[in-house]
This record gives sequence, C-alpha cells and structure tokens, in this order.
Amino acid sequence: QVQLVESGGGLVQAGGSLRLSCAASGRTFSRYFMGWFRQFPGKEREFVAAIYWPGTSTYYADSVKGRFTLSRDNAKSTVYLQMNSLKPEDTAVYYCAADYNNRGFSYYSVSRYDYWGQGTQVTVSS
Repeated sequence: QVQLVESGGGLVQAGGSLRLSCAASGRTFSRYFMGWFRQFPGKEREFVAAIYWPGTSTYYADSVKGRFTLSRDNAKSTVYLQMNSLKPEDTAVYYCAADYNNRGFSYYSVSRYDYWGQGTQVTVSS
C-alpha cells in the first residue's frame, strides 16, 4: 500500500510563491511517475506537472511552464512543486499522484496514476 501526504498549500498574494511537498510511504520500488494535478470547483482534475521517477525527466502543463518547478528528494521519497509568480487563476486544490503500474496512459492523464493524496488548497488573492 502507498500513502501520499501533501503539505504546503495556503493563501498567497498574486506574484508570490508556495512550495508543495508530497511524501510517499509504503512501496518504493517500481514507481514510474509522480505527478501533480489540480482541480477547480466544478471541473475535472487537470495535469500540472510530472516527474519520471527512474530518471530525471520533468513535464509541465503549458499554463505553468516557466513558473512551476519540480524537484525531488530520493532519500525522503518526496517530490516538491515550487510555484512562483502565482496568479489568481492558479487557485485550486492540488493533488499529488503516483504511478506504479505503468498502464500505458500518458503522464498527463489521471488514468495513469494509482494513488492520490488528499489534496491541498492553494488560494492566490489578487
């Protein structure tokens, strides 16, 4: 069993920064991707960023490219999402996700991921 625990959300003014953390516990082998998604009220979850765990490749949605950066701490089995130059339209619940089964969906598809965190609210005021 895998548990993902997110932290770091909160309220910030436009132009500010936040860093989200996602710590994975339990199974650590055969992890393919870890990703971040966000969900706006009444909308489906959308892809934000992902990292290929066996390597170093990172992927970003166009809407956050150049503002958000993924990093990782292998020893802590933790992935971080540094969010800079935040905009009010970034306000959402952010979810961490982990892929252990490599089911063939794209890294930006919610269907690829097997485990999800509880979500953390990010609110950007104008």
